[in-house]
Amino acid sequence: MHFSRILQLTLTVLISLLILTSCNQPQSENADMVLINGNIATINDAMPHAEAIAIKGDTIQSVGSNSDINTLIGKNTRVIDLKGKFVMPGFIESHAHFLGLGNSKMILDLNSAANWDEIVAIVAEAAENAKPGDWIVGRGWHQEKWDPVPEPNVEGYPIHNMLSSATPFNPVLLFHASGHAIFANKEAMNLAGIDTSTSDPVGGRIVRDSLNKKAIGVFEENAEDLIYKEYQKFLDNKSAAEKKRKMHEKIRLAAIECAENGITSFHDAGETFDVIDFLKEEVDSGFLKVRLYVMIGESNKNLKKRISDYKIIGYGNDFLTVRSIKAYIDGALGSHGAWMLEDYSDLPGNKGDNVTSLASLRKTAEIAINNGFQMCTHAIGDRGNREILNIYESTFKKHPDKHDLRWRIEHAQHLSNKDIKRFAELGVIAAMQGIHCTSDATFVEKRLGSDRAEQGAYVWRKLIDSGVIICNGTDAPVEPVSTINNFYATVTRKLPDGSAFYPEQKMTRLEALKSYTINGAYASFQEDKVGSIEKGKLADIVVLSNDLLKVPDEQIKKTKIVLTIVGGEVVYGEK
Repeated sequence: MHFSRILQLTLTVLISLLILTSCNQPQSENADMVLINGNIATINDAMPHAEAIAIKGDTIQSVGSNSDINTLIGKNTRVIDLKGKFVMPGFIESHAHFLGLGNSKMILDLNSAANWDEIVAIVAEAAENAKPGDWIVGRGWHQEKWDPVPEPNVEGYPIHNMLSSATPFNPVLLFHASGHAIFANKEAMNLAGIDTSTSDPVGGRIVRDSLNKKAIGVFEENAEDLIYKEYQKFLDNKSAAEKKRKMHEKIRLAAIECAENGITSFHDAGETFDVIDFLKEEVDSGFLKVRLYVMIGESNKNLKKRISDYKIIGYGNDFLTVRSIKAYIDGALGSHGAWMLEDYSDLPGNKGDNVTSLASLRKTAEIAINNGFQMCTHAIGDRGNREILNIYESTFKKHPDKHDLRWRIEHAQHLSNKDIKRFAELGVIAAMQGIHCTSDATFVEKRLGSDRAEQGAYVWRKLIDSGVIICNGTDAPVEPVSTINNFYATVTRKLPDGSAFYPEQKMTRLEALKSYTINGAYASFQEDKVGSIEKGKLADIVVLSNDLLKVPDEQIKKTKIVLTIVGGEVVYGEK
């Protein structure tokens, strides 16, 4: 009895010590937040799957099993029971337009308009509520997606008469879904002084009727500037306070869209120095809750003057980084602006547009490499991609001492087989958009013919098998910023009618997840901070209702974002 009593007392003391050790460990070791009972895809090859995550401050403290993480729970730790939900690193939107996304929420949304008549009705209603002289602005129309085709038309584009009659007192500016063409009414064209004598600018085209050569209202590529400069004058007349208010609202709305779609990092494809200055202010105020990787969109002249002041890495707890330059070599396929090696099948004699001279792009490349900046060039057509690869290759050869450059081609949509392997050989990243494939599929063969479409249109499989890194995104507001729809397009290439656009080029589920996480991190030199769920990385995490690696294809589209966490803070979902 005496021995038994001693043993009982000893066990009691040991258990008490264990409890005290677990519950009363130093406060500095306790996690601020833990996620338990999860189905976690870490995108970390060393530990692909886990059950739980501990977060301390803005950083991942530990990843492992429930029992591993339970030891880090203190009395002030917030515990979130995931109940088996799917968890992954936050989505990295690798190519989109941040302020453009916000602005799209402040103007007319034309994406859902089924035809030209509906667009005219939407604009006419806006004109009824506008002051005379105010500009009416919208975005999202696409002539290839209208039913019925407008009559009369030029190359599928309507003529402005019906729109102009509905809006006699307001200039109208309607951006094509791609952003590479605009539609203007008579009032806007009058303000710009457009008539039959107005010449097409280099790298752009005023679409005219063949009979009397009058502008129909469509301005492609660089010709957009003829109208846009008049709209800019209107904006310039606003007070400084109003301009700042609108800028702040664009950022607020864009950040909300990101949080709702599980986006924790966003590669902003081209902003001016002034916008970057404003973004720094937003970071300083603590307002920005999505990490921005901003490409500078400025002229060579301005870059030479100011680029040395704008290499910004990890500013404001890693919410703002600027270390790349955005350039354009061609336009978009939908507006016949993508620069092709051969004529468009549906527009003989037209190979698209070279919107920035090769000489100018070579100068941009020199500015980039001499200042330690990444170059990110918009190239959609096979000729555009070939020419920019040539410029990159030439620049690299002139600077053999420069390494780990990670230069990018944005979009890389239509490629010659001869150029596919060059991406890997040169270490060039293909920044592509899964949703562009299925969105454009209805007119790709019309533009290029079936042979070119099959050989070079959105050839993700060919690129990956050649060793190319692809990072993924939506190009919002060209497409909605929906991560789920984009992921679905990437792994199925399915169209609304159930058919698939050359499905042999689709990505696997894991490849698609990597293209949307760790590859985006690599493409922005941030793979040591974001893109996977690992100890020491920033706690940028998204919780979803479905397992994107396992659910049937059609269930992907039903997936909901449950929680978005940026730097350990819940920015979307139950706070």
